[in-house]
Amino acid sequence: MSKVLIEERGDVAILRLSNEVTNAISPDVVNDFSAALGQVRARFKGMVLAGNAKFFSIGVDLPALLKLDRSSTNSFWYSFNQIVFEIFTLPLPTICAISGHAVAGGMILALACDYRFAISEKKQIGLNEVKLGLPVPYLADLILRQVVGDRPATEMLYLGEFMSLSDGREIGLIDRIYSPEIVEDQAVKMAAELAGFHGPAFAAIKANRVETIRARYEDNFRSRNQIFLDCWFSEPVQKLLKEASKKF
Repeated sequence: MSKVLIEERGDVAILRLSNEVTNAISPDVVNDFSAALGQVRARFKGMVLAGNAKFFSIGVDLPALLKLDRSSTNSFWYSFNQIVFEIFTLPLPTICAISGHAVAGGMILALACDYRFAISEKKQIGLNEVKLGLPVPYLADLILRQVVGDRPATEMLYLGEFMSLSDGREIGLIDRIYSPEIVEDQAVKMAAELAGFHGPAFAAIKANRVETIRARYEDNFRSRNQIFLDCWFSEPVQKLLKEASKKF
C-alpha cells in the first residue's frame, strides 16, 4: 500500500502522508511521493499536502537511513531533494495543510508549497538540523530565505529551534491559521480558486517566482550535497543521529 495517498477533490488532489503516526520520510515514502506527483501533473489542476492530526511529518526516517552506506544515502537525499524541487516548481497551485508537527524534513516539504495553512492548536514547526551537526539541505535554505527573508531565516537555521505555528505566522512562514476542523477544506478551497485561473498564466507567474532558486539549485546541488554527506558520515554527527533516532 502506498505511503502517500491521493484523495480527489474535484480538480484538486490531496496528497496525504500515511506512514504510521509520525509520517517519517523513508525511501519508500520518497518513491511513493514521486509516483503521486506524476499523477498530480497528469490529472489535476491543484494540490494540497496533508498529514495527520499529530504529525504532518517528523522528518526523515533516521533509523532507516542510518542503515545505509554513503552511496545509498546519497541516492536518498538526491531523491528527497528532487521531490522538494518538483513541488516547488510544479506549475500548479500547491498548499500545505498542517494539522500536526512539521519539523526538519517535514517542514521542508511544507516549505516547498506556495502556501502553508495551519491549525490554531499548539503544534511545532522548525528546522533542527544544526543541532544534529548537519546543514539544512541547500534547496530548503534557499526557499526559506525567499519565504521569510534573510534575518528570520538565519535565526532559524543558526539556532535550530522549533516554534509554534502561531509564531510561524508572525514571521510569514505560515500564511493562514484555521481551526483543525476546517484547515484542509480551506486549503482545498484556495487551491481550487487558484486552479480556476488560466493555467498557462498561473504557470508563467510561478515560473518567474522560482526562477532564481531553480537556477542556483541546478548549478550547485551536487557540490552542496557532498558537503551535507561529509557532515552526515562524520563520527560526531553519527553519534548525534543515532541518539536522535531513539525518538522514532
